[in-house]
Amino acid sequence: MKRYKDLDPLLHSQLRLAVMSILISVETADFTFIREQTGATAGNLSIQIGKLKEAGYIEVTKKFRDNYPQTKCRITELGRERFNEYVSALKDYLNQR
Repeated sequence: MKRYKDLDPLLHSQLRLAVMSILISVETADFTFIREQTGATAGNLSIQIGKLKEAGYIEVTKKFRDNYPQTKCRITELGRERFNEYVSALKDYLNQR
């Protein structure tokens, strides 16, 4: 019997986990806010958001506001489930004796 649950490799990345941690507690967050909170470069953050979107963990909408591009992210139900499973698995790791 396996003692530890597998950790979702998509969420095991520090930046992707940080993005999901932000999105789990808000309705939506714009790209600039996420970049400021994580301290990531725009290019790296864009790539990681793309991976989360491709997996169906987040939804991304792009539009213009006052002639400036605006990217908003929202966690999906699947993303919420996977995040909660990840946190639960981490708790199991910490509580094993």
